[in-house]
Amino acid sequence: MAEPRSVGVIGAGILGLTAALRFMQAGRKVTLIEREGFVGGLVASFQIGGGHLERYYHHLFRSDRDVRNLIDEMGLGGSLVWPRPQVGSLSGGKIYGFGSATDVLKFSPLPFQDRVRLGAGAAYLKAESNYHRLEGQTAASWIKRYMGQEAYRVFWGPLLQAKFGDYAEQIAMPWFWSRVHLRSQRLGYVRGGFFRLYERLAETLTQGGAEILLNTEVRSIKSDGSGVHVETSSGVMDFDQVLATTPSRVFMRLAPDLPDDYRARHDYGDFYGAHAVILGLNHQLMDGTYWLNIHDEGYPFLTVVEHTNYMPSADYGGLHVVYLGNYLPMSSPLFKRTSEEVLAEFLPALKRVVPAFDESWVVESHVFAAPYAQPIVTVDYHEHIPPHETPLPGVYLANMFQVYPEDRGQNYSVKMANNVSARMIEASR
Repeated sequence: MAEPRSVGVIGAGILGLTAALRFMQAGRKVTLIEREGFVGGLVASFQIGGGHLERYYHHLFRSDRDVRNLIDEMGLGGSLVWPRPQVGSLSGGKIYGFGSATDVLKFSPLPFQDRVRLGAGAAYLKAESNYHRLEGQTAASWIKRYMGQEAYRVFWGPLLQAKFGDYAEQIAMPWFWSRVHLRSQRLGYVRGGFFRLYERLAETLTQGGAEILLNTEVRSIKSDGSGVHVETSSGVMDFDQVLATTPSRVFMRLAPDLPDDYRARHDYGDFYGAHAVILGLNHQLMDGTYWLNIHDEGYPFLTVVEHTNYMPSADYGGLHVVYLGNYLPMSSPLFKRTSEEVLAEFLPALKRVVPAFDESWVVESHVFAAPYAQPIVTVDYHEHIPPHETPLPGVYLANMFQVYPEDRGQNYSVKMANNVSARMIEASR
């Protein structure tokens, strides 16, 4: 009997894990290579209050069918819950509810006619199914034209500025469309954390004969017609096919034999890193609000997410869990500061958001940072998206740079993994 075709998967995030599962189910010999000592990528978890929690806040939307199907396939569908948490906005030092059309009409920082335009613009984006109609223009220009200058100045502009900094005025309109069009008021979460999904995937792979190599760094990828050769910190491994799920910029460094014209077109774009401070408090911070956008200037974080206004605090030993989140250039000094220095800046700022907050409430704290977490989706971004098939025989690329007009998300990674693995399996036949 012929030896099963071998496939190497680089990266053990949700995309790599799902693709590895599909390869294994198709009878391939699978090796999953991960630089870190854990699976999960940007959805990796840690323990707080005795429970598992993602390092960076995550939830699902009703439209996320692919990851919901995977959760069912892994036997966790009964643990997927859909609360409807409260969303708010901090503007002019005051917190406003912002989860319904009525809330939009009550948003007093805008004149009434501008509130109507804001709501009408959002309603249009929810109804518009073809984002291609919005190509070639920035979110800033579209918002100013159709929702109004005041809506941009007071509401959307501060959010774009807080998230993208110098790129705020360059972000493509299809990206903004996706943020409005695909969102749902009910948000999905696996009780006990998405950790359970990743743990179940890893267990299924291992039990099925796949090999998962953690703490293994890939140093180069080469293809010579006889196979694909992956040099790692544990030695050279040979495969019939390889799927790299690294960021495109990282892939370009790992594959030295890529042709110049390919590099010129696809070695493109900028990414911001993710930075999150997670607090375990002995008091509830906000009165029911789960997600609070910060529209005011002068805060070191762009959002406050009180996870336990979404999931029960009992899941975390009775602690009230709060994220203070950021996306920043990797050159930001914040990434080089100690946890103590970060907290010394963030906690006084949090008191400005919630004056009742006292630093004595903090039972435990954690600071995490990750590179390549937020692609900068500019107007010409879509012209530089690489195809999954690379110029190297047998080598494929799949990453969040390719989920345009979205920019990240578990659902889009699962959907891509299903598609690219099917293409690779068909090609290997």
